[in-house]
Amino acid sequence: MANAMTLPSEGQLIVSIEDISMLKDLKKAISMLRGVKKITIPRQRKLSSYERSLQDLNAGRVYKYDSLNDLIKEIEG
Repeated sequence: MANAMTLPSEGQLIVSIEDISMLKDLKKAISMLRGVKKITIPRQRKLSSYERSLQDLNAGRVYKYDSLNDLIKEIEG
């Protein structure tokens, strides 16, 4: 008895690019291919100020001062 393999009727292709300026040209080129039904470019949602703060904390973009006066001196230069 032979096993039959069914192929999906639809597929997805995920392409990662480094130079975002090529996105428009790449989208145009892919749309010219036979069988391409739709091209979707996912958008990143905006992070809340809390989420941005957590990213800063994890990336080490945090400064510590012993007092408010030290902070003011740093800001004034």
